[in-house]
Order: sequence, then structure tokens, then C-alpha cells
Amino acid sequence: MSSALETAFVFPGMGPSQFRDVARFMLVNPYARELLAEADEVLGYPLFDRYRDAASDYSEYSQVAFFVNCVASARWAQDRYGRPAVVAGPSFGSKAAAVFAGSLGFADTVRLTAELARLEDAYFDRPEHRELVTHSFARTPADVLAEIRAELDAAGVWQEMSCYIDEDLHMLSLDGARVPWLEQRLRSAGAMPLYTMRPPMHCAAFLELRDIVEREAFARLRFADPDLPVVADQDGAVLTTGAGVRTMMLDGYVKPVRWPAVVASLRAAGIGRVVVAGPDTLFGRVPVTTANFEVVAANPRTAMLPVPQGDLV
Repeated sequence: MSSALETAFVFPGMGPSQFRDVARFMLVNPYARELLAEADEVLGYPLFDRYRDAASDYSEYSQVAFFVNCVASARWAQDRYGRPAVVAGPSFGSKAAAVFAGSLGFADTVRLTAELARLEDAYFDRPEHRELVTHSFARTPADVLAEIRAELDAAGVWQEMSCYIDEDLHMLSLDGARVPWLEQRLRSAGAMPLYTMRPPMHCAAFLELRDIVEREAFARLRFADPDLPVVADQDGAVLTTGAGVRTMMLDGYVKPVRWPAVVASLRAAGIGRVVVAGPDTLFGRVPVTTANFEVVAANPRTAMLPVPQGDLV
């Protein structure tokens, strides 16, 4: 690999992650072992055991484990690829990005991640929110997306965009009862439905949740100015202050992710290589990323592979 490329570390949003795919990494990798021990102390319970027995892909234990694995992957990657020039963390990845950039401490963010999971569970367990989901779909050009959203509006169905991942890959939040109609409508237009997430995310309708999080979880935190610039996932703004990172993380509850804007910002900063730190099935794989950067996967699987002689940068 060319050392002339400016490098960014990207911390992926959280998707379903199988315990068996990361268990050995968590127990063997020295960075993961150290961070896991620190997380256990902060949480007051054995994270590895709770994660192993978790009933949900987005349980408190799954979320904290994903965060720990992302930070551990990044520390491993820094040893191999060097210190990045900038970091980004779309959606859930903002937590690991804030820690790696030096804006938040690891222990504080372990505690924060667990607390946010509980607050979100309580909020989305309310009757008025319980059926809301976020549905992702591909092969859907902007004009087709606009038609579908107009049809939902005409039918009086609440819907909001949650993520713009690529030109034809999106995530839309709506009532889960409407997902079968949405899937059929997408297929009729030549689009491809992907998966449905609970709880939903990144919608202006969740302003009350943003306020709850700010009042009950963020009030005690101090956000330092980051040592590395952080690219905001909502608009690609380059953040260099703790206040900016704090606002970005809170706005993640009410503003959609715009990954193409992040890509444009990274390109403008002279980035040629993106190291995706953590389990990822999306951000490092979509064409808007692969067409613009050399993409390096730094995840629990690659971290456990033997290092070829002379392959260090």
C-alpha cells in the first residue's frame, strides 16, 4: 500500500453482528482484552457473557460490545496503518469516532452507550412509537424514491428519511404495518428491499428523545476539543471543537445520515484511503465509498489474520 495516501478512519454504523464472529477477537486481541476488562469494570457485569446470551441484535450488551470492538479494531489498525488525518462515524459509529478522536473518554462512552440503549428502549416502548421501524432498500433512484414517498403522503402515512447511503440506497422510517406495502411497491419499481430495523432512527419526529438524551445522559459529560478532525455524518461538516462533536451526536437522533456528504468532505480533505474500523456490512462496501477511496477493512476478522511479512505501512 502506498504511504502517500492520506488516511481516514471510519467507524461504521451498527448492523446485526454475530457473537461467534467476534468472540475470539474479544478474548485474544490485546486491545480488545484490555478494553473489555475496562468495560466490565465500568458496567459492573461481564460484558462478554451478557453479549453471548443477548436475545437481540440491538440489546444494551450488543451495543456496548459493538462499540468496544470498533475502538479495539481502530487501535489495532493504527498500529498497522498509522494515525489517520481525520475520522468519521456515521450513525452509531459516532460514539467510537468521538473516543478515538479524543473528544470523549472510553469509560465515559461505555457508560453512555449502555445508558442510551436503556433510554431508547423506554422511548420506543411507548404505544405511539412501538410499531415504528426503519426500512432499508437498494436500486432506488431519487425519482422513484420521491414517487413512493408522495404515495405514502397521499395515504396519510407518516414517513421520514433516516439515511441517504448512496445514490440509490436509502433508509426510510415509517409504521411497520406499512412495510409489506413498501416492499411490494419497491419491487414493482425494480428496487430491492433489504431489511427492517427496530428501533427506528434519525428522524425529526424524535425530538423529544433528543431532549431526553441531552438532559439525562449528556449533561454530565465533558466533550473535549478532538485531537483529530471529525466529519459530521449529517452534512459532512468538519468538526474541531468538543461542542461540535456533542451537537453532532445529539443531532443523530433527529437528522438523517448523509453518507455521500461525508465522502465529499473526505475527498476535499485529500483522503485517498479509508480504514473501516469495526464490523461493517455497509459503509465500506457501497459504490460511493469504493469508487472514491482505497478501502481497508479493519475488523475483528482481519485483525485475527496473520500479518504478511513486509505488509506493515
